[in-house]
Amino acid sequence: MISTGEIARGMQGALALLKRDPAAPSYFDNTLEACVRSFQVMILVAPLHVTLMLLRYASITSTADDLEIVLVEALRYIVDWLLFPVLFYEIARRRNWLGNYPRYVSALNWVNLPAMIVAVIGLVLATLMPPLPAELIRIGLQALFFYWFLVTTRTMLGVGWPVATLLLVVNWVPSLFMSLIVDRFLGIALVAGA
Repeated sequence: MISTGEIARGMQGALALLKRDPAAPSYFDNTLEACVRSFQVMILVAPLHVTLMLLRYASITSTADDLEIVLVEALRYIVDWLLFPVLFYEIARRRNWLGNYPRYVSALNWVNLPAMIVAVIGLVLATLMPPLPAELIRIGLQALFFYWFLVTTRTMLGVGWPVATLLLVVNWVPSLFMSLIVDRFLGIALVAGA
């Protein structure tokens, strides 16, 4: 399991990336072992993800039963977490970025922990607000997460904004399609007035 020291270092590195600190890459080892270990962040983030799912399912209805929802959402969580590293591996191989692959994927994994903490706090606040400010919070959170991904990509790979934006699309669009498929499979609809 990840040690407290590793968690502190990963969080510091993720926040350094957000602040565009040039020393941010030094928080992440560029080894295959460190990359593989960083996937344990999935376990740390899981309770936060469950909190977000509970908030989400409080404002929707579904034709699926509870067990189906839990199984499908758990599968989506795992696939969503692993999809971009798999897609990016092929991109990295073709662009000669494999030397940066372990550090970049580690950084993205670690960014998920503070990003999810911010998401939970923001979305809890949004549930307590009227619809317009709540929607502005949601839009602001999405913008923050896109920006965080972009600066992480630029810092870790040394690429410009256009390439970072293209990688954001490669990351986000499959995730969006998967969400649409899951929602359709589970028969999800918004609750009136939510």
